[in-house]
Amino acid sequence: MLTLYYASGTCALASLIALEESGLAFETKKLSFANGEQRSPDYLKINPKGRVPALVTERGVLTETPAILGFIAESAPAAKLAPLGDVFEMARLQSFNSYLCSTVHVNHAHRPRGSRWSDDPAAIEAMKAKVPQNMADCFTLIEETMFKSPWVMGETYSLADPYLFVMTDWLPADGVDPARFEKASDHHARMLQRPAVQRALAYDQA
Repeated sequence: MLTLYYASGTCALASLIALEESGLAFETKKLSFANGEQRSPDYLKINPKGRVPALVTERGVLTETPAILGFIAESAPAAKLAPLGDVFEMARLQSFNSYLCSTVHVNHAHRPRGSRWSDDPAAIEAMKAKVPQNMADCFTLIEETMFKSPWVMGETYSLADPYLFVMTDWLPADGVDPARFEKASDHHARMLQRPAVQRALAYDQA
């Protein structure tokens, strides 16, 4: 049995959606960031990074969203969440998810998590002020050069879709109107119609 550790409002939602899509048996453990549970001794034994998601498997613990998403796809090939038989398309999928992880998520984090980069209140405020531009720039690049439509990879739904869904969901709080991005807005609306997404959101909002 797989166990996913997650917290509301985090990128762990992408892994939760992928698990719901996969048909794999799993259970969830919800952490409260407000109560600092991600820093509790018990959780740090599972994930010393003190972050989510963390996926407990029979062979050990996996962290980092792109790695967990890849594991889910490989573990449930019948769900066809990734182009496992196509080396180039698989690399393209990994490239997209890596961009979300290394750039988009980091740009977002400068608003709620500026203290990771500075102890200077003025610097933290300056980072927050830059977030709307940085996030808008990221989504402009995604729309113009990465998004194939109707799904990220084209006609086939993949692991990139729940991950992008999460990032799009963060735009309003980051000071960006999602309506500026037609493809991402349409994608977000269609994602909300998927039963797996609805089930994952029920977990996330519980």
